[in-house]
Amino acid sequence: MNTSNPRSKIGLLDLEVNCLTKILFSALVVVSLVMVALQHFAGRWYLQILRFLVLFSNIIPISLRVNLDMGKIVYSWMIRRDPKIPGTVVRSSTIPEQLGRISYLLTDKTGTLTQNEMVFKRLHLGTVAYGMDSMDEVQSHIFSVYTQPPQDPPAQKGTTTKVRKTMSSRVYEAVKAIALCHNVTPSYESNGVTDQAEAERQFEDSCRVYQASSPDEVALVQWTESVGLTLVGRDQSSMQLRTPGGQIMNFTILQIFPFTYESKRMGIIVREDSTGEITFYMKGADVVMAGIVQYNDWLEEECGNMAREGLRVLVVAKKSLTEEQYQDFEARYVQAKLSVHDRSLKVATVIESLEMEMELLCLTGVEDQLQVDVRPTLETLRNAGMKVWMLTGDKLETATCTAKNAHLVTRNQDIHIFRPVTNRGEAHLELNAFRRKHDCALVISGDSLEVCLKYYEYEFMELACQCPAVVCCRCAPTQKAQIVRLLQERTGKLTCAVGDGGNDVSMIQEADCGVGVEGKEGKQASLAADFSVTQFKHLGRLLMVHGRNSYKRSAGLSQFVIHRSLCISTMQAVFSSVFYFASVPLYQGFLIIGYSTIYTMFPVFSLVLDKDVKSEVAMLYPELYKDLLKGRPLSYKTFLIWVLISIYQGSIIMYGALLLFESEFVHIVAISFTSLILTELLMVALTIQTWHWLMIVGELLSLSCYIASLVFLHEFIDIYFITTVSFLWKVTVITLVSCLPLYVLKYLRRKFSPPSYSKLTS
Repeated sequence: MNTSNPRSKIGLLDLEVNCLTKILFSALVVVSLVMVALQHFAGRWYLQILRFLVLFSNIIPISLRVNLDMGKIVYSWMIRRDPKIPGTVVRSSTIPEQLGRISYLLTDKTGTLTQNEMVFKRLHLGTVAYGMDSMDEVQSHIFSVYTQPPQDPPAQKGTTTKVRKTMSSRVYEAVKAIALCHNVTPSYESNGVTDQAEAERQFEDSCRVYQASSPDEVALVQWTESVGLTLVGRDQSSMQLRTPGGQIMNFTILQIFPFTYESKRMGIIVREDSTGEITFYMKGADVVMAGIVQYNDWLEEECGNMAREGLRVLVVAKKSLTEEQYQDFEARYVQAKLSVHDRSLKVATVIESLEMEMELLCLTGVEDQLQVDVRPTLETLRNAGMKVWMLTGDKLETATCTAKNAHLVTRNQDIHIFRPVTNRGEAHLELNAFRRKHDCALVISGDSLEVCLKYYEYEFMELACQCPAVVCCRCAPTQKAQIVRLLQERTGKLTCAVGDGGNDVSMIQEADCGVGVEGKEGKQASLAADFSVTQFKHLGRLLMVHGRNSYKRSAGLSQFVIHRSLCISTMQAVFSSVFYFASVPLYQGFLIIGYSTIYTMFPVFSLVLDKDVKSEVAMLYPELYKDLLKGRPLSYKTFLIWVLISIYQGSIIMYGALLLFESEFVHIVAISFTSLILTELLMVALTIQTWHWLMIVGELLSLSCYIASLVFLHEFIDIYFITTVSFLWKVTVITLVSCLPLYVLKYLRRKFSPPSYSKLTS
């Protein structure tokens, strides 16, 4: 139910280029009609229109798509080869420039911002709590239980020893419960079969690894091992623990009640083989365990305190059973399991009869460690103008604490926790309360979110989009995808989704850019994503450096290819106008093809290597990324500027050729074509921000190809004429007149209105 059909993603830049191509097509039709209209629609004018459409077809840059797609392959290769983000895979090479325009980043928590590696942090017994710095006390309590002689203590130390013994027994009971109540299986890995069998016999610590479906349980069992009570063996019917003294305690597993999302708890009934004692142990979430354990006044408060520290809290309880009590329970339990009707309900009822007035032993707190460099990465993304949303399945307190720890919410920001709402009226009141807050991060649960989206979708999204950060907890996978879809529809901005597990796939596929983190939850997210990274911190460089460069380069490249096509079309239009609107081609087929391929392709394509600032500067000043969010590198304004440049240069070259070569009209092709090639090469040099050795090679190679091909082009160009001094100085004059004013304008613009990055490069 959580899967969705993957869609083929098209980049926003591609859509913008398509729009510009439609404008160029309209221009082609208009110019053709104007040419025929100026002939007063004489003769078979409809054929003339077709001739002009073919003649001016260069206005539509057919090579644009090829250049852009080849550029994207180069960007993808650069991302894969970047040594600072090793292991990054580009699975969709059609959208690398999308990375340069992300406004909303939606991220999962577990395994993405955190490592999905649990570490035991706190043991709380009600009257006393043990943290990481006092675990040696727990160890000494456990040790004292097994080493103290059973006889009565001396009279003078009676009180103190008794108290200490009581505390020791309480700690021991709690640790023993944690060591027994789980689904962890120790396995022994060794090189040879004989060694493995020997390792299992000896319970060797170096060979042991714990296997469980949940990292929480492994963390608990590893902790009990560190304080002295080690789980050394387990099969379907028995469990073995090793004491600090090295003795093996054997337990028979009588019943096990596994954890489910409905019950939110797990239980186990064990019999200790040496004493015959039967004990029912249970651990679970505080919300369900509060009604099961005996009354106490500290459980709720301490659970809240631990959750606010970002710990996952488990409540551990026990109940001692007599043989008769257990036999009675087992008979009813077997009977319930054999019933045909309402079996699950009857089984649950029987188990609940046992879950009454249980003795509360302790609270355990485990913490999920943050990924490396999450804080600086999130800070970089925020400074770049992105809004970060965290979508997680965790409980509200844990999600809020992780958001604070990861600096998703800054210290001086208020947090508005959206109260649980179930109907329209409550949602309306709560939205009004939220509306009164300013510059405030929002924390909302999945259930409340669903109610708000059902009745007040527009209002809620409007308020949420203004928040600097949003945390959605208890989110289902389908809800994650729905949030991404709503953001795209309501804001029209680009979204990027980051996740590491199968539950993030629908969100990753829905976003404009999906990034998968290769974590402990398999490779579903990584394989479904457009870009796959090994760590969350690599996201900063992927967006700030590669995304920014890809977008700016693609924008520059597409506009230059349009300029190249418009230049030659303008010259054709001037030529036809001068010669009484005749539909006669200025250049023959070979020259046209050579112009867009071997003569200008290398320098134009070398724009994919251009960069305005070094990658270190782009990472140091993420504010540079903000400029791209407005879409300024490729807009109607920049397109119009390039169109005007093309018309100016095309007109100057053509009119200059006609003016200076009146007496040698047959050489008009040689003059204008040579000037055109030189102008294009100089314009590439004018556009480039940072020179690369391949760019220089491209310029020289193109010029060499043109000079070398003049030998074969004697049909179109007089080889003797182009070696004269007259030809050379006049071509030089035309080229300078077409390019020099633009160089002067660029110099003045950089002097009086410099772009933001120029201040950092100087």
